[in-house]
Amino acid sequence: MPDGSPGGFRPAFRRWRAGRPFWGGLLLALGGAEVLLTLKASLAVIMHVGMQGLAGYLLPTVMLLCGVLILFSPAQRLFYSIIGVLVSLGTWVTSNLGGFFVGLLLGVVGSCLTFGWLPDQEPRVSRRKRRKEARAAKAVARPLEREASQTA
Repeated sequence: MPDGSPGGFRPAFRRWRAGRPFWGGLLLALGGAEVLLTLKASLAVIMHVGMQGLAGYLLPTVMLLCGVLILFSPAQRLFYSIIGVLVSLGTWVTSNLGGFFVGLLLGVVGSCLTFGWLPDQEPRVSRRKRRKEARAAKAVARPLEREASQTA
């Protein structure tokens, strides 16, 4: 099934993912979803119902919303990541110890990844590739040094 884009779906998704803090937004959204799901646990499993019940549903919903907004509006990532980490820490009190620590940790890690993401940073070059380029530059420089020493 040709979709009209050169290279198919996978390269297009990689280009889209490279332009945003994908993993941070995904982890924050997954953390919010996990906390929401632990609110629906049976009463035998629930440790803490939450403050008046509303905050127990509101904070994980805001986490989920911030994660989705980070994915689709990366220009506002700093604001969403700060709100995300504060809300994630708030689930400790309101939502079964932050979804039994799993949702809390996913939210905090995702928010931190988003906060530290830089949009226009060049991709890192592996150490092996840097060494290879350095050897190639030395190999080119050696004949030039020999020529310069012979003419002097």
